[in-house]
Amino acid sequence: MTETLVQSIIQALSGNFGKEAIVFIISMIPILELRGALLVAGPILGVPVARAIPLCIAGNIIPVPFILLLITPIFNWLKKTKYFRPLVTKLENRAMSKSDKIEKYEFWGLVLFVGIPLPGTGAWTGSLIASLLGIRFKKAFPAVIIGIFMATIIMWFVSYVLLGGVQLIG
Repeated sequence: MTETLVQSIIQALSGNFGKEAIVFIISMIPILELRGALLVAGPILGVPVARAIPLCIAGNIIPVPFILLLITPIFNWLKKTKYFRPLVTKLENRAMSKSDKIEKYEFWGLVLFVGIPLPGTGAWTGSLIASLLGIRFKKAFPAVIIGIFMATIIMWFVSYVLLGGVQLIG
């Protein structure tokens, strides 16, 4: 499913945007985020690592403050409507089902949740969970940023070293 989503996004944007813009846009999309963008940047689009990493980091960071500061009021407003209440409840329940480590360890739990690239983790979900748990912005935002940098290092290695054929030495 994710592979088809990525291919569809690349096809839709290819005529109008350059490779770097596509990488930036993919890094802002929930589910794909920086992880998907780096996988696309190196092996698929051939964007050099020195250009891809800053684009992916910036794109992944942009939604974070909005999620941390605005998602709870938006969800509360949407839950008042008959149409959106089931969707919001489902999103909240799904996010909160992954919240146990974040709730227990707060800052470091959030860092690891965002930083270790596993399915269902990342800056979007981590920010949503932090917001739903009431973790203050001053604590949540730096934790998510550190997690993004951690994920960057891991995904750089996977995308450019393991899959991209880039040598570490020589």
